[in-house]
Amino acid sequence: MTTTQRIAVIAGDGIGTEVTPEAIRVLDHLAERGEFRLVWEHFDWSCARYEQHGAMMSSDGLEQLRGYDAIFLGAVGRPGVPDHISLWGLLIPIRRAFDQYINLRPIRLFDGVPSPLDRDRAGDVDLVVVRENTEGEYSQIGGRMFAGTPYEMATQQSVFTRRGVERVIRYAFEAARVRRGHVTSATKSNGIVHTMPFWDEIFAEVAAEHPDVTTRQEHIDALSAKLVMSPSDFDVIVASNLFGDILSDLAAGVAGSIGIAPSANLNPDLVHPSMFEPVHGSAPDIAGRGIANPIGQLWSGAMMLDHLGYSAAAAGLMSAIEATLTEGTTLTVDLGGEATTTEVTDAVLSHIDAAAP
Repeated sequence: MTTTQRIAVIAGDGIGTEVTPEAIRVLDHLAERGEFRLVWEHFDWSCARYEQHGAMMSSDGLEQLRGYDAIFLGAVGRPGVPDHISLWGLLIPIRRAFDQYINLRPIRLFDGVPSPLDRDRAGDVDLVVVRENTEGEYSQIGGRMFAGTPYEMATQQSVFTRRGVERVIRYAFEAARVRRGHVTSATKSNGIVHTMPFWDEIFAEVAAEHPDVTTRQEHIDALSAKLVMSPSDFDVIVASNLFGDILSDLAAGVAGSIGIAPSANLNPDLVHPSMFEPVHGSAPDIAGRGIANPIGQLWSGAMMLDHLGYSAAAAGLMSAIEATLTEGTTLTVDLGGEATTTEVTDAVLSHIDAAAP
């Protein structure tokens, strides 16, 4: 029996509007082969909409999204619109309204993708960052006083709850159990006196429940250096909202290009829709030139398929991505090639068809 999934599409800004249609083309092709159906419904929510209407999305936008099976996002951001407007007007409200408390960011170094660290080879970098996604340092609590005077001040308060910290750490341990069985906790308890010791205590409690998983704690500054010096040492890294955000971009750079890095904003309880997006952002410097790397969006699509229960289709897409990168003849400029966005997508489709029985 053919199953149908309703997907809300927010292509957003910049290269998001270029890579999203390419990914949809591939996902529809996989759906036809897998005998399932993806129904795409598009929303124009973006910085362009903000400039026209004063809001990133409709006032009832969250209610509109609530009934979808997943959300497929391209990228958000545009020169002239402050980043805190675009983020707090769209992405963060979606993440919090739908309790997408896990931000999952897998990082791999593929054959055919040169790492900026010459010593690394494919397989040397294969890790996942599990980032807390709804609280932590990205809090709304704070404010500014005495604006425009020499006494002007700004405060920003982090929020770490036992429920929020425990569930993200527990997710990381379960992820490690199906990977290589090792979890690294990113902390800074030698400098941040309240929230990070709290994080460390909960990490120790959850670790005691998982004796089959090996662990270590690393201060974020040392961890950043070790991630560059020896990325093969890491399997699952669990981190707060801010630390996870920074570490995953750093790791993507070590793996060759942020252009191929995907992410999933997950509601693991399946009560609300999850959202899937590449890490690369809107890249206004290359937008409109047709040279954006679609791999990050494609890999995000594979994560969405897997989340929706189409694991065979997701695996097929990942194999085609890997084959395209390994072949090395159709790469975008960020990977040292000259191919266009569409040409890379066509290459992935060709590998999907070539692998068909």
